Amino acid sequence: MAAQAHDRAAESGKARSLRSRRPLPVALYLFVLILVILLPALIVALVLLNSTNDAQESVVEALTNATVQAMGQSVDREISGMATTLRVLSSDPALAEGNLEEFHRRATVALAGTGSYLIGIDEDANQLLNSRVEFGSPLGVSSDAATATKAIERGRPTISGLFFGQVAQTWVYNVWLPLAEAQPVRLLALTQNARDLIPVLQSRELPAGWNAALVDGNNTIIASTTGDDFAIGDTLPMRRNQEDTTSGWTEEQLHGESVVTSEWRSGLTGWRIVAWASASSVKRPLGESLLQLAAWGLVIAVVASMIAVFIAQQLSRSVRGLRLDAQRLGRGEAVFERYYPVAEIDEVSKALVQASRQRQTAERDVRFLMRELAHRSKNQMAVISAMAKQTARGATDVPRYVEGLERRIMGLARSTDLLLAHGRAGVSLRELVDLHIGPFKPQEAARVRIDGADLRINPQGAQILGMAVHELAVNATQYGAFADEKGKLTLAWKEDGDQLAMRWRETLSRPMQASERAGFGTTVLRSMVGGALGAKVERHEHADGVEWTIDIPMTSLDPAFAAVRPDEQLQERKSQ
Repeated sequence: MAAQAHDRAAESGKARSLRSRRPLPVALYLFVLILVILLPALIVALVLLNSTNDAQESVVEALTNATVQAMGQSVDREISGMATTLRVLSSDPALAEGNLEEFHRRATVALAGTGSYLIGIDEDANQLLNSRVEFGSPLGVSSDAATATKAIERGRPTISGLFFGQVAQTWVYNVWLPLAEAQPVRLLALTQNARDLIPVLQSRELPAGWNAALVDGNNTIIASTTGDDFAIGDTLPMRRNQEDTTSGWTEEQLHGESVVTSEWRSGLTGWRIVAWASASSVKRPLGESLLQLAAWGLVIAVVASMIAVFIAQQLSRSVRGLRLDAQRLGRGEAVFERYYPVAEIDEVSKALVQASRQRQTAERDVRFLMRELAHRSKNQMAVISAMAKQTARGATDVPRYVEGLERRIMGLARSTDLLLAHGRAGVSLRELVDLHIGPFKPQEAARVRIDGADLRINPQGAQILGMAVHELAVNATQYGAFADEKGKLTLAWKEDGDQLAMRWRETLSRPMQASERAGFGTTVLRSMVGGALGAKVERHEHADGVEWTIDIPMTSLDPAFAAVRPDEQLQERKSQ
């Protein structure tokens, strides 16, 4: 007892402590959040700016060096491809056989569209063929005899520097490949216009403000990204020291302006990629960055405060609306949809509206089912009497009669259990039909035919369809197909687009009587199925029986939700 008293005292003290705490408005929390985020961010930004000012140059330097290297490697791949092409062409059988005209023709076809041309010279550098012109055209001594001699001495592919080709009449470069001494053609060369290398340089984008040039061993420009500022064949006035292999940044003077240069040297060609930019554009003062940081920090603080006030007002208004909706739901009143600017609060509001609708629908369903239960109670004695008479027709002794009657009465009782067992998961339509028709079916199985796919329907639809099938079965038992000893029933259904088409056809062995044309439950069928499920219910009279056609929207039977009666939806709209 003492321990319980101590626990109660502790709980009471905790409750008083909670009541004494005054809740704070959401605007205050938002302001605190802004300060917690903004102030540390500004402090960190100041520290980072101080260190980034120096690191920025290192980053740009690394990026520039990498881009320059990528440019040089692209040029090397171009040259390597030309050397590979030379080796392939040198294996042509026409060349080995000395058929230079045929070899010239094949090389011209192979190199078409590549921008490269084939040259063949003898031991004295005399041109024997040149794919720039027709075979047999007068050709003189090669304009690149020095590199050809060097290639013979080295015995391997050799790349020339930039020179002006007499046949091409433009700036070109050659890739030479020495052949065996026994052949009339001593060297083969692929020649290409220097301007064709400009796209290779431009394929790699340098940082803003940077330019680059490809120069040979004499610092002569082979190609550049500057357009007319440095033309092909000009001498680059920077990085003249051929022995300097430094790839990092170097400050130099260009046209009286301080520039920063970067260089990459090719081990394949001996050419170099030189890039440069104005030193003033590379080195930015820290003061400018600090001033911008202060200005933007102030702007962000002001804008964030205004946004915080606006958000706080929206949240406060939305929360008050939710409180009112929750109070209405607790009192059992209808909750209507409202617009909330906050998505999460809007979802909660929709959930409250849905809960209100489901609660009111459930209450209406209960009242509706109670009315139907009263109707069934009044009809129960007549139904049981009809079942007893129908069972007696096929019974030959008392035990069989008792067994058949008991089976049918228990089947009628299990109909309610079926709805309770499945709940909102959905009820099997085939099972529902079997349970409601089973107690009334005659002994002869051939007199009843049920055809339709097994569907799952929601509890409300199951209740209403069960009542409808029950009423039709009662009518058939009292004065329809089950009352006729040779009468037959055909019940079929199928999905037809967005509807469930159900057909109840009774066939009698005799003409219909007047009492059968106004079968019991007609009004109930049309009001229940037509009104509650939004279905189209029609009764057709035939000379040998009655036929009911029922077309129900599938949305009213969807097991994902319980359908709402259309007349009640109309009342809701009017009340809103």
